[in-house]
Amino acid sequence: MKSLRKVEVFNQSALVDFEPRRVERLARVLDEFLPENLRAPAGWLSVAVMDDEALCKIHSDFLGDPSKTDVITFEGDPLEGFAGEICVSAERALEVCGSYSNTPNLELCLYVAHGMLHLAGVDDILPEDAAKMRAAEAAAMGVIKRKFRKNVFNFKEGKNV
Repeated sequence: MKSLRKVEVFNQSALVDFEPRRVERLARVLDEFLPENLRAPAGWLSVAVMDDEALCKIHSDFLGDPSKTDVITFEGDPLEGFAGEICVSAERALEVCGSYSNTPNLELCLYVAHGMLHLAGVDDILPEDAAKMRAAEAAAMGVIKRKFRKNVFNFKEGKNV
């Protein structure tokens, strides 16, 4: 069944250009091709692409931790038809992608998928939960690599290696 999820996308990063409809398609493809237990709840989804400074402020304000992070997920209100919000750092993706043999585009897609998995109830705090998250991420990245021939996110200045 094809996903009709509404996705609002905000680009607050100077590092990337992208068409919001491609991020919306990313979410819909994950909805459609991941197993049901790994799908975010129904409702519209907000995805914000940020740089470190903005995400660090959110990390500090909401979680009491001012350190850099790759993704922060806020649960929505299913009764209001809101699945949640995912805030991701383009700067983190660019900085760490090589350590994981990813392109910046795939690293940022991973962050969006990671946020959607959190909304689906997959946690990664305890070691046994982290192992489940890594397996779920691998499934999500398999779907992304099969379904996308073009980049979802295009990093500026030739940084989309």
